[in-house]
Amino acid sequence: MEEIEFILESTKENMNNAIKHLEKELLNIRAGKANPIMLSSIMLDYYGSQTPLSQIANISTPDSRTLTIQPWEKGLMGDIEKAILIANIGFTPMNNGDSIIINIPPMTEERRVQLVKIAKNESETAKVSIRNSRKEANDEVKKSDMSDDMKKNLEFDIQNITDSYIRKTDNLFINKEKEILTV
Repeated sequence: MEEIEFILESTKENMNNAIKHLEKELLNIRAGKANPIMLSSIMLDYYGSQTPLSQIANISTPDSRTLTIQPWEKGLMGDIEKAILIANIGFTPMNNGDSIIINIPPMTEERRVQLVKIAKNESETAKVSIRNSRKEANDEVKKSDMSDDMKKNLEFDIQNITDSYIRKTDNLFINKEKEILTV
């Protein structure tokens, strides 16, 4: 019985990790609306260590097309601007002396279609990972010394878990697609 629980729990954990990874990747696909997460990959050298921008500045969104970065120390303004430009994420920072402002350009229809394709690829990658977790779990079941009936039941349970995680993946993609295509 413990073996069954272990197989099911580790399978769910692996599939959960695939969903978490997909959610993270989908957050990085910008849908035209300003979001502080857009700057999550920006790192700065802060007193000798690489530090995320969010830990040395306040990042806010005064409206859906603008990001405002208010550093804790004014001396970091130039470094933040450079880091944003070096990150090559398609933003041009403007320094007004007090804060750095980034205007998010509206997306073209062509760019929206590209982003949907990227989101679809991420979704498919997550599904592959989920199916690999299913395969690993089924391999564990086949190796075990359970009765054939128990093996069949467990494989059925694993397939149900897989189906539910595939549905979650599809729902995440559908929501992201709506977000991207909404003008």
